[in-house]
Amino acid sequence: MRKYVFIGCGSFVGAIARYLLEQVKPAGSYGAIPLNTLVINLTGAFLMGFLLTAMLDFWAVNADLRAGLTTGLLGAYTTFSTMCKEASALFFQSNALPALLYLAVSASFGLAAVGLGILSARTVGARSMRRRESEQPSAEEPEVD
Repeated sequence: MRKYVFIGCGSFVGAIARYLLEQVKPAGSYGAIPLNTLVINLTGAFLMGFLLTAMLDFWAVNADLRAGLTTGLLGAYTTFSTMCKEASALFFQSNALPALLYLAVSASFGLAAVGLGILSARTVGARSMRRRESEQPSAEEPEVD
């Protein structure tokens, strides 16, 4: 039951964060491509790669909390269905090229963002582990009289 509470709380926060970011109007015009959804999905992909790698490899995070952060928060924050709706709207408005570009950029940059998140978590985790190892007192051998 606890896992579902974590997922529900994460979903609540993720959905509100997505809604607030969708309200931001980017400066300038970038054509027909919906930048807000693209930014939301790319940041969510990066965070998914980073958090999952960090939680599985370096941090001792409870499985229920992990589900709340990934399935709940990031699942509600990212928005595959909105991306598909916006791409199909572009197609139906005879904007096939922007629609295909939007889908291609979303998929390829999304994969790159996850990869960057994984690499970032591994870099941060390795640095943290090296720092902890260097701060530990060295085991000196006892003096023999």
